[in-house]
Amino acid sequence: MITEEKLERVRGWFVGRLPEEWRSEAPEVTVDREEITVVLTIGDVDLPDGSSDAEREEARIGRARAFREDTRSRRIGIAREAERRFDRKVSWAVQVGDRTELFTHVAAPAMTRLRQPERMVLDTLVDAGVARSRAEALAWCVKLVGQHESDWLRELRDAMSKVADVASKGPSA
Repeated sequence: MITEEKLERVRGWFVGRLPEEWRSEAPEVTVDREEITVVLTIGDVDLPDGSSDAEREEARIGRARAFREDTRSRRIGIAREAERRFDRKVSWAVQVGDRTELFTHVAAPAMTRLRQPERMVLDTLVDAGVARSRAEALAWCVKLVGQHESDWLRELRDAMSKVADVASKGPSA
């Protein structure tokens, strides 16, 4: 479990380490057991009045891709430092306007045993064309739960973080 203090340390390190010109606001930093994801917010595109939604979307895609290419070597260097320091892979994303573009990420396997009723749910999603495989169907289900239960999951994570903080101050600390 990631304690609030550990998250604050990672977030603080990135705030101090990232070049100022990369962000128009503080980066969003998310940490789990395997990965640190850093979402940088950069300036939105400046288009003439009357530009279409499609034009705005494509301009944002272009801005995100340009940022990715222009900052690649510096991001790699910073990621290597962070990976040594925090013993986790670093993934990057950029937010331009209302569009978030994930550059890299860890796709960690999650093995599980499912009984027939759960397998039937996954098989229905595959048979209906919602997913290509049971693994993709399971990932789809997890995303759906995350979207619809985000407040509950956030509250649960906060509670777990408080337990981890208290435990870290115990007799074996």
